[in-house]
Amino acid sequence: MTTTFSPIGHICTPFQSIKGMPIQPSGAIDVEGSVQIDAAYAEGLMDLEHFSHIYLIYVFHQSKGYQLQVQPFLDQASHGVFATRAPRRPNPIGLSIVQLLNRDGNTLRVKGVDMLDGTPLLDIKPYVPAFDVFQVSAVGWLENVQKGVRSQKSDRRFETSHPRTMR
Repeated sequence: MTTTFSPIGHICTPFQSIKGMPIQPSGAIDVEGSVQIDAAYAEGLMDLEHFSHIYLIYVFHQSKGYQLQVQPFLDQASHGVFATRAPRRPNPIGLSIVQLLNRDGNTLRVKGVDMLDGTPLLDIKPYVPAFDVFQVSAVGWLENVQKGVRSQKSDRRFETSHPRTMR
């Protein structure tokens, strides 16, 4: 089965290069950006401005190929790609929760952006704590390193020129 997705817009951020970007929204808590929704989809934004946070589902458009085992930013050991949030994935789809500051027509002003400028947007969903917050009992290999997410920045390890084997 083949599935094809078309972007509904794009995300504007201050990040022109992967190197030095925050690796998660919690490391970009004060970084503002905007989401430009194509006019054909603007009607679908009705009532979104009543939510304080939203999910942005997007394409890692600068990620080429994938690795099934990766060394993530917060660890020196390799892990299976599905046990990480690494961008080099079989389906290069990203997910971030951002704060929605306001809506002006088909433009959303957001805070907490951790993606490259021009990132293609696939979908938006409202963040609802009653649906989305769970008490967890385990966070795997991230248990001892998760505190470093706010200060850790992206490097070039997931660029196509990196020497690791990719598919």
